[in-house]
Amino acid sequence: MKSLFIKTDADEIIERLNKFNPSAGRLWGKMSVDQMLAHCSVGIEIALGCRYLKQNLINKIIGPFFKNSITGNTPVKRGVPTHPGFVVIETGGFEAERKRLTELIEAFYNGGKAGCTDNPHPFFGRLTPTQWGALMYKHINHHLTQFGG
Repeated sequence: MKSLFIKTDADEIIERLNKFNPSAGRLWGKMSVDQMLAHCSVGIEIALGCRYLKQNLINKIIGPFFKNSITGNTPVKRGVPTHPGFVVIETGGFEAERKRLTELIEAFYNGGKAGCTDNPHPFFGRLTPTQWGALMYKHINHHLTQFGG
């Protein structure tokens, strides 16, 4: 399983980010490329404990049933509903958002498993550091693929 805790996997994601440009067109979904970059940054901020999104009652009940989907090799499906806290409307622009996401990926990798939050994920609930690393890779990979990267 790929993980942002594995140097080659983190480097691969950063290399793909560096090849992106502001005119990248989406293959599905509603976000612009800079909104996607900001959206991915929110995920890593949650994993690092820099941001907290409360888990609502429904997610507390059903989220754990889907937790295994993030630990396997099955790609994230298109059209999965987005938690409102991950929805980004305003951004700092393409270059600023790409830089921010790259820095967060580096911080996540450099912080290692000890740097992961103990806070629950807003949908899946409590995650181990190994699960956080896999989820962060899968989430960013999903969205880079969304924009052909």
